Amino acid sequence: MKARDLPVLLAVILIIVMLVVPLPGWLLSILIIMNISLALIVVLVSMNTQEALQFSIFPSLLLLLTLFRLGLNVSTTRSILSKAEAGGVVETFGSFVIGGNPLVGFVVFIILVIIQFLVITKGAERVSEVAARFTLDAMPGKQMSIDADLNAGLISEHQAKERREKVENEADFYGAMDGASKFVKGDAIAGIIIVIINIIFGLIIGITQMGLSFQESIDTFMRLTVGDGLVSQIPALLISTATGLVVTRVTTSGGNLGSDVTKQLLQYPKLLFIAAGTIFLLGLTPINFFLTTSIAAVLAVAGYLLQQQTKVPEVPDEKEVEEAESSQMKSPENVIGLLNMDPIEFEFGYALIPLVDANQGGDLLDRVIMIRRQLAIELGIVIPVVRIRDNIQLAPNEYRLKIKGNEVASGELLLDHYLAMTPDLSDEEIEGIDTVEPAFGLPAKWIGEELKDEAELSGYTVVDPPSVVSTHLTEVIKRHAFELLGREETKQLIDHIEENYPILVQEVTPEPLNVGDIQKVLAKLLKESISIRNLPVIFETLADFSKLTNDTDLLVEYVRQALSAQITKKYADDGMTMKVITVSGKVEKRIAENIQQTEHGNFLSLDPESQQDIIKSVQEEAEKLTIQEETAIILCSPAVRMYLQQLLERFLPQAVVLSYNELEPNVQVQSVGVVNI
Repeated sequence: MKARDLPVLLAVILIIVMLVVPLPGWLLSILIIMNISLALIVVLVSMNTQEALQFSIFPSLLLLLTLFRLGLNVSTTRSILSKAEAGGVVETFGSFVIGGNPLVGFVVFIILVIIQFLVITKGAERVSEVAARFTLDAMPGKQMSIDADLNAGLISEHQAKERREKVENEADFYGAMDGASKFVKGDAIAGIIIVIINIIFGLIIGITQMGLSFQESIDTFMRLTVGDGLVSQIPALLISTATGLVVTRVTTSGGNLGSDVTKQLLQYPKLLFIAAGTIFLLGLTPINFFLTTSIAAVLAVAGYLLQQQTKVPEVPDEKEVEEAESSQMKSPENVIGLLNMDPIEFEFGYALIPLVDANQGGDLLDRVIMIRRQLAIELGIVIPVVRIRDNIQLAPNEYRLKIKGNEVASGELLLDHYLAMTPDLSDEEIEGIDTVEPAFGLPAKWIGEELKDEAELSGYTVVDPPSVVSTHLTEVIKRHAFELLGREETKQLIDHIEENYPILVQEVTPEPLNVGDIQKVLAKLLKESISIRNLPVIFETLADFSKLTNDTDLLVEYVRQALSAQITKKYADDGMTMKVITVSGKVEKRIAENIQQTEHGNFLSLDPESQQDIIKSVQEEAEKLTIQEETAIILCSPAVRMYLQQLLERFLPQAVVLSYNELEPNVQVQSVGVVNI
């Protein structure tokens, strides 16, 4: 227990003492002033909070202050009825209000009690009840909104947790306020009953036990009763007002009550002139002309001053324009706008401008549109818009491609030449500028237009520059498609499939998989050049196996097996024949024995020597297929496919690793090599 906790504990003990032990008048006076001070502090704090949760202790504080005030009522009642006194504060309040006329003072006190009970306390109670009801009703919707933002990737898990806690705290707060407001109402009723008891029994005790006359009893006990009622009802009035302020607090500018009132009440200066004119016209009636004119003048002056503050000069001078532009350049909004990054950027030197200029016959923009359509069909994702711009920092004939701000490919084009490629590396019949075809890295030559027909007759494949860059762009986007698929793009794919398969989507997300998990599965498929266009099959598989495991690597393996027909068609020839490199049982056993299982997933922990042996063996077998212009396909068992792929992807990114379960039964597999160590 900390030292700063002691005052609260002592205050609770003091309340219990006041209910049992008689207190002297001087101590009662001190406690009464403390009660008024605390009530005033609570009102000021409630006016300066920007939202209700900033004063979350208010319901519990309201209960303690109510008990403290009731304890004071019990103590002062005991002192009034037993000693006909209750301290100097009560005496002073009673004498000041009564002013020599007990009946008038009592009527004023009754009016104050009526205002306290029927207007403020009743209204605060009703507002608290309605606020609690609406907050609890809105809680499920707020929770769903938070889950939707999290699944869409708009907020992080930490932010979602903070928002959920805030929603729960709001529900708890308004529920507690609904209950605490009942204490305020009960306190007001108890105050009225205590006043009646003090008057009735005070008269009886004064006449029968103290030997006072009826007039003396009325004067003494009415004064003390009214004073006691005032010193208890004034703090109660302040606390009730604070209750209403807290539960009705709605901020629009992030300020406190004072700033919001002045800003919103005085935001239309012209209305002050209308009010001033109306008050001035009242002076033409029997109402005091000097009084109405003075108030109208104050309103008019205030309206004029406010209008001058908000008035914008019609023609700003040059200095003001420069200052405004400087301020605009320094504003946070413009800086934030600079943080935006295009997913795909294609930059080129000035000599390649004819590629994109339609007036010069350039059709690259149309080609990019066709590329996006082609990749949507092949890969099943919507490729973002390609930002095309010239860059004077590049060489005249150079171009480069960026993915999310990082350069991933570059090349050079000669617009007045054609690119000639031949599978026969020894063919030197055609003269040209030696180069490398950018998309696949094949040796090629730039030849002039006059050699085009001759090159085609000699067996060369001749391509014009726009086709070269289009092919390069297509292949690069294919290789990096998994980087372009983020949570936002995944959410769009989910919304698309949900239109036709709502039940299927509900089984997968948001439970047991969120948007981030689904994005990881789809990205891993794209990384291995597996199209995700068949989303229904993918989601069917996720619905079946996501309840058994949330390991996205394993889920990818299950999805690949479900897409066996698609994978087989992709890699088998027209005769359903597939040439593959098989993995020996010894290699598979070595890999299986070195799989490490952790709470964060499984990974391959193979010694460097064995890794080098496996990679070298795969390279040797893959080179044999490359010479035959065949794709290197490595076939292994399902248990080790994922780990073998992870081992080879850094050294042989073009190698395809398949498992037996990913092939259709009717495919004919021809083993043309074995991976061994």
